[in-house]
Amino acid sequence: MQVNNVRLEAVGVKFEQFPETGYPEVAFAGRSNVGKSSLINALINRKALARTSGQPGKTQTINFYNVEEQMYFVDLPGYGYAKVARASREQWGKMIEYYLNRREPLGMIVLLVDIRHTPNENDRIMMDYIRTAGFEPLVVATKADKLNRSQINKHLKIIKQALALQSTNQIIPFSSMTKQGAEAIWDEVDQWLAYVKEQDELEENQLEDEDIEEY
Repeated sequence: MQVNNVRLEAVGVKFEQFPETGYPEVAFAGRSNVGKSSLINALINRKALARTSGQPGKTQTINFYNVEEQMYFVDLPGYGYAKVARASREQWGKMIEYYLNRREPLGMIVLLVDIRHTPNENDRIMMDYIRTAGFEPLVVATKADKLNRSQINKHLKIIKQALALQSTNQIIPFSSMTKQGAEAIWDEVDQWLAYVKEQDELEENQLEDEDIEEY
């Protein structure tokens, strides 16, 4: 997709604060400081539209970025930062779980993990949240510029095993510094969006046919 028009449209913690356009949504989930905002900025060719922070656990809201009036990139709060108060962590967990299970326009989830480290318990819990909600996420392994090619291949196998991924599940190595992997991620998003549009058209045509039959 050629991206020229992107804006932060909504910031919230409750459904009534979320957009009501019905545009399909791609949610980005991951640990604090894994690079969600940096990934979003790289995908939309902006330096600082998505809010980045050097302070882990600072993002406490769900942020909706309108992409070309066609879909939203949704930046979920980072999880797993120990210094955040337990009550806040529990609140974020409930908010994210509720969003994943109840948000109707949500159609795709990107789970980010740091390629240098084995996914931990919080990553596995998030994977369980995602699968319980009926999704199989696209896994993106960030900070790929920190490793050489052989190390990348080794760590991808570790991640796949830790998250109990199937052989058909794809993991995309990504670097916000070099934009390695950005095109591959966009390919996945474009395929998904094309499918969503196709299904919407089929549903509209079916409704039109039913109206004609009733007439």
